[in-house]
Amino acid sequence: MIALSDYLILGAILFGLSVAGIFLNRKNVIILLMAIELMLLSVNMNFIAFSYFLGNTAGQVFVFFILTVAAAEAAIGLAILVVLFRNRQTINVQDLDTLKG
Repeated sequence: MIALSDYLILGAILFGLSVAGIFLNRKNVIILLMAIELMLLSVNMNFIAFSYFLGNTAGQVFVFFILTVAAAEAAIGLAILVVLFRNRQTINVQDLDTLKG
């Protein structure tokens, strides 16, 4: 049987990869969005692991709400990204500085 610590270690590795993806690649908006989604999924996996091992379904229900918000966030983020690409012809973060005050 797989122990709780195995799930937590895997979640920590995924979370660390997503943080590294955010800090190492600040040029491409698509990779930034994917790193944020990976971060949310690693946290969700920890919620499900704790929920299973504690015998409580509250964590699993909470994950459904998080996944719903994450799907809406991804859809809105990709829609904004398509509009930015149509207007600017680039998705590099350094080139998208028109909103700076």
